[in-house]
Amino acid sequence: MNQKGFIQIPILIAIIVGVLVLGGAYVAVKHFSQPTGQLSILTSVEQSPQQNTQSSSISVKSTGSKYKTTSSKPSGWFKTGQDADIALSAIDFNNTGGSLLFNHPGTVASDGTHLLLADRNNNRVLIWNKLPTGNTSPDIVLGQKDFITNNPGTGLDEMNWPVSVSVGGGRVVVTDTHNNRILIWNSFPTRNGQPADLVLEDQVGTEKKRITGPWGVWTNGKKLAVSNTWGAGSVLLWNNFPTENNQPADIYLKGQGAMGTPRTITSDGEHLIVGEHNYNSKPGGSGPPPGSLSGNFFWKSWPTKDDEPYSFFMTDPTDSKAGGWMQGGITSDGKLIMLGRMLYIWNSFPENANDKPDLSVGQSGPSGASAYRFFGGDGAGLAVIGNRLYISLSNGNKIVAFNSMPTKIDDKPDFAIGSPDINTNTLDTNFIMSNPVPVTDGKSLFVSSDFDKKLYVWKNLPDESNAHPDFVYSLPNEPRSNALFGDTLVLAGQKTVIIWKKLPKNGEKPDFILQDSIGNVSFQDLRGVAMDGKYFYLADGQANKIYVWERLPDKNTDPKFVISADSPSQLSSDGSYLVDAIPADKPPGGDVRIYRIDSLSSQSRPISLGGAGKFNRPLSALVSLNHLFLGDYGNNRALIWNNIEGAIAGKNADVILGAENLQDITPEIGRNKLFNPANLTFDGSYLWVGEFKFSERLLRFSVK
Repeated sequence: MNQKGFIQIPILIAIIVGVLVLGGAYVAVKHFSQPTGQLSILTSVEQSPQQNTQSSSISVKSTGSKYKTTSSKPSGWFKTGQDADIALSAIDFNNTGGSLLFNHPGTVASDGTHLLLADRNNNRVLIWNKLPTGNTSPDIVLGQKDFITNNPGTGLDEMNWPVSVSVGGGRVVVTDTHNNRILIWNSFPTRNGQPADLVLEDQVGTEKKRITGPWGVWTNGKKLAVSNTWGAGSVLLWNNFPTENNQPADIYLKGQGAMGTPRTITSDGEHLIVGEHNYNSKPGGSGPPPGSLSGNFFWKSWPTKDDEPYSFFMTDPTDSKAGGWMQGGITSDGKLIMLGRMLYIWNSFPENANDKPDLSVGQSGPSGASAYRFFGGDGAGLAVIGNRLYISLSNGNKIVAFNSMPTKIDDKPDFAIGSPDINTNTLDTNFIMSNPVPVTDGKSLFVSSDFDKKLYVWKNLPDESNAHPDFVYSLPNEPRSNALFGDTLVLAGQKTVIIWKKLPKNGEKPDFILQDSIGNVSFQDLRGVAMDGKYFYLADGQANKIYVWERLPDKNTDPKFVISADSPSQLSSDGSYLVDAIPADKPPGGDVRIYRIDSLSSQSRPISLGGAGKFNRPLSALVSLNHLFLGDYGNNRALIWNNIEGAIAGKNADVILGAENLQDITPEIGRNKLFNPANLTFDGSYLWVGEFKFSERLLRFSVK
């Protein structure tokens, strides 16, 4: 990678810059708000001829976007529970974009006549009354009154993040995941917004009554199986279909303690397969280390007693470390079809964990362009109807379909639903970002996203929802964090640091890339970066270190300090304080650590804001203009302290965004609600909040 050294500019130029700062050129940015009178800034020396730039590995696309921009900025401060102004990485508030624009769909199901899709992030279930043979619109929507709205709700005609749908015997069952309930229609729905007939909700009592964060569901109209992903970590079985509200299950399964966060369910009423995100083997027992693998629990026969041992646990046949589980269906002639890294077909039910599929279809990764790549993801699923196959692709944002069962590795789907073709991803064409991490200088907006491996650039601050960026950068590595100071922009993630010495407002390539190491520091897993007028910081979560350099370092500069810290993540600095958000459960719920920069050293010990019940996996903390902001991810709120000293003194936040009070922690996508908020940036007037993974909006809140 290209490396370039940095030095401080001559004193005379620094004074000129300082005059500009004092004269009104001052702006607040994500990781640094320059105090009055602090004149030092960062700049670079010329590139050495021996240094090898690899910015050619980065591609840039101009979108030709046109959007309304801010003409003046408000003043004032935030108020608890206030509305957001605009939403990026979304069509708009309470707007799906139409019946054929999905948003990370969940599972798909069919009774041989109808096709049903859980359109997860749009809080709806879509129904086609006849099996579609092309990109045709659905006939009925459940969870909403029409095909445009997508606000969540708690009524029997509403939903909040439905992940899975199943159908059998004329009955329809939906996991209403963030309402912690199962919705049941006893006869097939015939109109938009038709309310459910029965509901199964969490009850205090035995394992058989626990329904918390239900994810997967399967039914044939006679039996019912539901997975509890969050909280209970179990699977519930009804041997006879429930006929009353809140009817307890007959059997519960916990995989002999190995279930962590069970997900999707595959069955034919005789066999049972459960997807698992975090397998937890018992100490001293056989199997992978706790939490190290995803895969599937297999029962060769339907369990008949509580916590009946599973037959075996199988990881993805292509890549056991792929970090995913499989979801599928069983055909009438006994074939097992599962979607994982590839589409797998077993001619009969597997006998053991080493029983390889008889056919694997598609790509296992980015190579192998002759075969189709299935972009599945957390919510993907499939439905088998005779010889036809429908596959919902959560990360591909569509359904793809085979008119006949594939027979070779490079077979491709025949058509798509929710997309103009089998290859177009409407998340990309609508600029939906997976994990938006924003940063601003008060004039432009830069947003990185690790899952996408992208940097999105708005040359001017947008002032309308769904404003598309001016430029999109495709990066070779995942950017986990970013920082902006002066005119310098830095992205950091994994083992890579990418640096622009001038803000890339017109599609400019980075000036250099630091790969694998700086000085005597070898990168393991970079998760945070920050800058101020004195120091440059990198957080390595795997090394449990925060590295501190004076000024922006070149390839050969050793850090001035190395601070030991458990699982450091996103960093932020305003020149007075360095803050570090810790999503790990140390202490329980996570922590925010604060360092005073004027006494920073390798022996520095932070001020801790955490404690049992205070936060829930905070993913990002921001210090700006002496204010402290926190993305309290698991509690679905953004917390604001008017001054950081109040937070240090143990005071509660002065402002809550995304909720009316500290007791409201349900994830929702309303205008005044938040769904897994994580990363933040503030310019003195606008606070941008990026939602992480399961919502993916980027919201702007204005001071009032």
